Amino acid sequence: MKRQKRDRSERAHSQGYKAGLSGKHKDACPYQNLETRMNWLGGWREANQDRSLGLFK
Repeated sequence: MKRQKRDRSERAHSQGYKAGLSGKHKDACPYQNLETRMNWLGGWREANQDRSLGLFK
C-alpha cells in the first residue's frame, strides 16, 4: 500500500517546531511562500513557548 505524502503546511509546521526546539532564530525559515512560511513560524512559536514553559531543555 502506498503512503501518502504529508501536506506541505503540516511538514513546514513540524520543521519549524524542530527548529524552535533547537534554538534557531526565526529568520532561519527556509520558505519563501507566505502560507508555508506562516506555518513554519507557527511551529517555531509553539516550540519557543513550550521551551519557556519548561517542557523541553
